[in-house]
Amino acid sequence: RAEAAQGGAIVVEKIDEYSVTVETPRGPREFQFDKVFSAEASQEDLFHDTSRLIQLAIDGYNVCVFAYGQTGSGKTFTMVGDKEQKNPGIIPRAFNAMFDIMRKNNSKFSFKVSAYMLELYNDRLQDLFASQAGEAHGHTQSHGQARRVEIKRNRKGVVFAQGAETKEASSAQELYALFQQACANRHISATKMNMESSRSHLIVGIMVESRNLTNGSVSSGKLSLVDLAGSERAAKTGAKDHQLKEANSINKSLSALGDVISALSAELPHVPYRNSKLTQVMQDSLGGNAKTLMIVNISPTEYNLDETLTSLM
Repeated sequence: RAEAAQGGAIVVEKIDEYSVTVETPRGPREFQFDKVFSAEASQEDLFHDTSRLIQLAIDGYNVCVFAYGQTGSGKTFTMVGDKEQKNPGIIPRAFNAMFDIMRKNNSKFSFKVSAYMLELYNDRLQDLFASQAGEAHGHTQSHGQARRVEIKRNRKGVVFAQGAETKEASSAQELYALFQQACANRHISATKMNMESSRSHLIVGIMVESRNLTNGSVSSGKLSLVDLAGSERAAKTGAKDHQLKEANSINKSLSALGDVISALSAELPHVPYRNSKLTQVMQDSLGGNAKTLMIVNISPTEYNLDETLTSLM
């Protein structure tokens, strides 16, 4: 509604399945992707393309799905869905798809599913399972904050969050309940661009261990689902003081992510994972034989032209 009120023309057009064009003052610019979804596409359409990645995680790969884009372009809607869950996003759908696949294979395999859920806020990792309930009752939580979450890698190079709780789930419902608990602890604030802007990166890691019942061999995979915080210029969101610090921290981690992705696509010998906690957490899901799906969310209006071009580039 805010965008409609600004009276901005729509400057983004989907040309075909793979290309999108943006009207700029210097004429139209065209961008190519593996797939383009228009405003008419449903959550089902988008998930349809994502679901084969979930099979890969169960097969023992590291898989990562994340949404990138400016504030208010629909990342949280894409990854999580709406509040009422009339239009669930990729994360709840992935939970269901995962347990569906396991049900179909339970005669040949036994499965164990566990999850950690983290928030990266101002370059600090916070365990979203560690209850913030103390603060609500006005207690200062000295002991709760003491548990530092550190990113470590095991011998196989799998990233794990030391100091963060990992909880097991035996159904999609259980997993979703854990997810709701985590979301309730997340940092959100209203900016000019968006009533409920996610001011932190949300990282959901789901580990799947499968045991082949015939020969006893075990494989483990991981599905990382990431709802990134919004990328945009501070002046535009009307961010103040601590919100400004948030924005700078968010933009720093997003540009670090961009550097990692371009280093990987250029096949450079050195990939700068260590430049930010965000890229450290995602390290085992970007590069190597990991499977990564990046969803770019853009705003169709002229008012957001600069951010849209930046995101597409």
